[in-house]
Amino acid sequence: MSVEILLAAGAGFLLDLLLGDPRWLPHPVVAIGKVISWGERGLRRLLPATAAGERLGGCLLVCLVLAVTGGVSWGLLALAARIHRYLALALAVFWSYQILATRCLADEAKKVRRALEGGTLDEARQAVAGLVGRDTAQLTAGGVTKAAVETVAENTTDGVVAPLLFLLLGGPVAGLLYKAVNTMDSMVGYRNDRYRYFGTAAARLDDVCNFLPARLTALLMVAAAALTGLDAAGALRIWRRDRRKHKSPNSAQTESACAGALGVQLAGDASYFGQVVRKPTIGDDTRPIEPRDIDRACRLMTATALLALAVFGALAALVWAV
Repeated sequence: MSVEILLAAGAGFLLDLLLGDPRWLPHPVVAIGKVISWGERGLRRLLPATAAGERLGGCLLVCLVLAVTGGVSWGLLALAARIHRYLALALAVFWSYQILATRCLADEAKKVRRALEGGTLDEARQAVAGLVGRDTAQLTAGGVTKAAVETVAENTTDGVVAPLLFLLLGGPVAGLLYKAVNTMDSMVGYRNDRYRYFGTAAARLDDVCNFLPARLTALLMVAAAALTGLDAAGALRIWRRDRRKHKSPNSAQTESACAGALGVQLAGDASYFGQVVRKPTIGDDTRPIEPRDIDRACRLMTATALLALAVFGALAALVWAV
């Protein structure tokens, strides 16, 4: 199975770079999102609306979503393998392709850059609103640009490198389980009144799953900065200095490496659900951020993804050979 896993991950990676994420194509993350919504509604009806009840509901939601995701994906792969091994390989390639998001993330970020350069500020705000969780209605052009760059930097971990690592460790089932954790965090892992307790389990599990990938991604990003003509020394310096400047144990890892590579300042205060959240800045304010920094961040992400495929693939092949 090891060779099939490597083939599926490699082929899926290439398909993602070539095709992106067509809107018409059914996506497993959409199905996972429906399971999360259904599970949340049911558990909230069954359990008391207390802190303990909501924490229990959040834990049960995590168990439910992981069981459904793992069970269905494993069952479909096993069924495909009983029919023919190449059918199972084709399904593994297809899922590997859908689990990764390098091209999609770059395409969506570049829409923001095009709106900033050739459209209106309102169009740019609308474009970036699809990428970030913060309030965007009052963002300046610089704020929109910074939000897009931060999103590319942070999602280099959970949209590209982490799912690729899980794919190579355990095949598409492991990759889909990771996406389930990540999707739960994006849907219920907020620190607001609705999800303060209910989303705790999903948010903590996402932190655990991304702990090692975030740090590996930051180091790969430093190397990618050297390969793409960006400031690798600055990336390493700012990463070492600012990698802990975030409430999340993982988010500042790649944001700091990206800020250093580009030579700009990221993070700082932001508004969420109408409330301003005070956050430290990351990076040095050596120059104003500009729309072209979005393209540079996307180039850095793609190079980091290619390095991750090469490094993780080589290590996996070495382990399997031994």
